[in-house]
Amino acid sequence: MASSVAELISGRMGEMPAGERRAAQTLIANYPLIGLKTVADFSQQAGVSSPTILRFVSRLGFHNYPEFQAALQDELAAQLQSPLSRTSVRPTPDQGKTSPVIEATLQNIRETFRHVSDKQIRDIVALIARPRSTIFLIGGRFTDPVARYTAAHLTIIRPNVFHLTGQESTWRDRLIDMGKRDVLLIFDIRRYQDSLLRLAEKAHARGVEIVLVTDQWLSPIARFARHVIAGRTAVPSAWDSSAALFVVAEALIGEATRELETESARRIREMEELR
Repeated sequence: MASSVAELISGRMGEMPAGERRAAQTLIANYPLIGLKTVADFSQQAGVSSPTILRFVSRLGFHNYPEFQAALQDELAAQLQSPLSRTSVRPTPDQGKTSPVIEATLQNIRETFRHVSDKQIRDIVALIARPRSTIFLIGGRFTDPVARYTAAHLTIIRPNVFHLTGQESTWRDRLIDMGKRDVLLIFDIRRYQDSLLRLAEKAHARGVEIVLVTDQWLSPIARFARHVIAGRTAVPSAWDSSAALFVVAEALIGEATRELETESARRIREMEELR
């Protein structure tokens, strides 16, 4: 599967001059819709010139603006796919070979980490390990198990970790406890959950640092997130796969455990003594 525009941006952001970075940041914050507008509209919203937008598009590897928009239109169509529209995908493995779904899942993991830098992981872990902060975690209908899994591990290695459960009104009530030193880690993949978007918007307004783990088409929560990890989820099945997201979670858990080595060892030792 070809890289998404968001993945191309992630791979080339470091080499972009300031104007192109503004264009990239504007696109990610309004993904992918701002890129489907005219060059003039895109440039006005980004606060850069039209030639800067065209240079930005060229840096991503597109020959012209219509080709760039065609890629975004394909991604938007993929975002809106439901399981029903994917039920016709019935791969049949060759005898003696690995299932196509398993092959696609392994490829998803490889591609996810091809686009996630060590610095990005370190920056997110620095937030997770920050002293005197509180970590809140939540996911959508199918991704909340990843949030719960992550919270179960983080609770062992540091205090003040909370998995948000129950109805949306309960999540909103927890906003009163969220402040500028706190982190909200959200897992959200297509078809994106409006209730999570509303929570992210309100948390962002309170100064909460938002970390988003999403798919390659980017949840609209990206506009409020300080850090975005775009995992690969598509497999030849009616259902998307969260396997790559679990591996992302385990990478964050492992690095956070190392970052908090002294505290995590003390907490684990005390927990064992209490059993």
